[in-house]
Amino acid sequence: MREEQEGFRRREPGRQTAIERRAEREEAEGMPMYSDEIIEEVRSRNDITDVISQYVHLTRKGSSYFGLCPFHNEKSGSFCVTPAKQMYYCFGCGAGGNVFTFLMQYENFTFQESVEALAERAGVNLPKREQTEGEKKEADRRQRLFELQREAAKYFYALLRNARGAHALAYFHKRALSDDTIRKFGLGYSDQYSNDLYQYLRKKGYEDDILKDSGLVTIDEKRGCYDKFWNRAMFPIMNVHNKVIGFGGRVMGEGEPKYLNSPETPIFDKSRNLYGLNLAKSTKKQQILLCEGYMDVIALHQAGFDNAVASLGTSLTAGHAGLLKRYTKEVYLTYDSDGAGVKAALRAIPILKDAGITARIVNMHPYKDPDEFIKALGAEAYQKRIDAAENSFLFELRMLERGYNLSDPEGKAAFYKETAKKLCSFPEKIERDIYVEAVAEKYQIPKADLQRLVGRYGLQMSEGTMERARPKPGSDENHTKRGGLKKEEGMKQSQKLLLTWLIENTGLYGKIKRYITPEDFTEEFYKKCAELLFEQLDREEAANPAQLINLFETEEEQNEIAGLFNARIREVHTQEEKEKALKETILRVKENSMNYRSAHLAPSDMAGLMRLVQDKKDLEELENLHISID
Repeated sequence: MREEQEGFRRREPGRQTAIERRAEREEAEGMPMYSDEIIEEVRSRNDITDVISQYVHLTRKGSSYFGLCPFHNEKSGSFCVTPAKQMYYCFGCGAGGNVFTFLMQYENFTFQESVEALAERAGVNLPKREQTEGEKKEADRRQRLFELQREAAKYFYALLRNARGAHALAYFHKRALSDDTIRKFGLGYSDQYSNDLYQYLRKKGYEDDILKDSGLVTIDEKRGCYDKFWNRAMFPIMNVHNKVIGFGGRVMGEGEPKYLNSPETPIFDKSRNLYGLNLAKSTKKQQILLCEGYMDVIALHQAGFDNAVASLGTSLTAGHAGLLKRYTKEVYLTYDSDGAGVKAALRAIPILKDAGITARIVNMHPYKDPDEFIKALGAEAYQKRIDAAENSFLFELRMLERGYNLSDPEGKAAFYKETAKKLCSFPEKIERDIYVEAVAEKYQIPKADLQRLVGRYGLQMSEGTMERARPKPGSDENHTKRGGLKKEEGMKQSQKLLLTWLIENTGLYGKIKRYITPEDFTEEFYKKCAELLFEQLDREEAANPAQLINLFETEEEQNEIAGLFNARIREVHTQEEKEKALKETILRVKENSMNYRSAHLAPSDMAGLMRLVQDKKDLEELENLHISID
């Protein structure tokens, strides 16, 4: 790669930043490097709130936005996005960073891939370059995997029309699928011989190495090479670009499992793909119908409902919801009407809600699934069920009601209490009031009584959240109390706290930079943070948190620096108390720095000794200095 190419980083001798080290590593792996200027332009033109809201449902609270963290399971939203800082941070698991690191963590992108994806989103033209050997090799391998899957799909499709696949074709016809539908979905058959596909693909020139990565063949030193799918009706799975990425297979006759899906491969991730979305994305309808199985999707499309999709043998995930949000704001759950289908719907509703998607439930009773319903009553009757689809919150209440005896006063009271708790989940008052009114009318509860109950539980839940947020005695968060921590832990927290003060109020830097330098931070990571922050403040007179994130290489460091920018400074009631707390923190850091350097001072280090003498004078001056917080 030519370093003189315009727009790409030129290396200079001396210390490298983390982003330079990462760029150097990615270049060695066949990835390009972009200049700091281009990276900053891409970052600044992608508002982090807009980007993250495509994946996480965010609710505004003051100057920040909160939602459920996509990186760990939680019931109360501790995932915070701050537009002013262009950063995110989870107070639960500690994940944090800027818009680049979000895509790297969520989409498993490399840094280069996140830059390129966001550049495309914002319309930033990145410098053109020739592909490196590493990139060409990776791109060729992916392309070969796509070709291999397509070749397998063609073979399965041909076998279905062969005498060997007659029983599979009869199965599809028995399920009332037309030849046009079979052709539209590329349905096929995998032969009863367990290495039939393997032999075919080998003759086509595919080596064992890539066949192993395809998910279609198992290569075992002892058992030899054999197909993952045999004697099954085959359903090709396509991505939104109409490329075959995997398969589902339904066993013909007896056998387990009844349905088998391709394992995950470099081109197939079942948690981020939906069966039928390649077709449903072009629908003119306003909503997407979400089913449980392949046959439901196919039956609905054949009946004229070209907006049907299904998850791939797994429960609905946040990845599925994020994918759906690109194409719709409404999802109608048309799951099986049995107990398992109800449970699946109850799991899916909050996931869709967190993605900002409205969910409604299609009632297919007394039939089990869409395929069975349409065979019995037809498309027109199914459309009426869609038109009458139930609000997801009212569906949840109806399912909750099944667990209580409403003819018993005690059971009725308990149900009303649980209902009130669920109503507290609506963060916006106007939406909560609308649902309070709807629930009061449906269950014949006096509206004022229900509102009081909701208010009481809302207050209790709020107090519980505040209690959980308070640091426990002796915990690391309790860093402002001198006796609450071991000395070394307390000093680490003091250094962290001072950096947070400087980040939150950059005007303080000019008042204390004469007394505090990066060398006063004895914790190596915080010293590194101070160096970068002080350089930025000297240059720009303002902190740019999102840009600083790029200067740290590992995910752990990025989370830690994000934590600094989102740390909660102990609340005090007056300006005087706040200034006193700040001064105490500065003095602790300075005293510790002097003690540390004194303990490590060589007897012959006269320069170090003179600096300690000057520091002592500075400390005395600091003790008498009033540091105002504007």
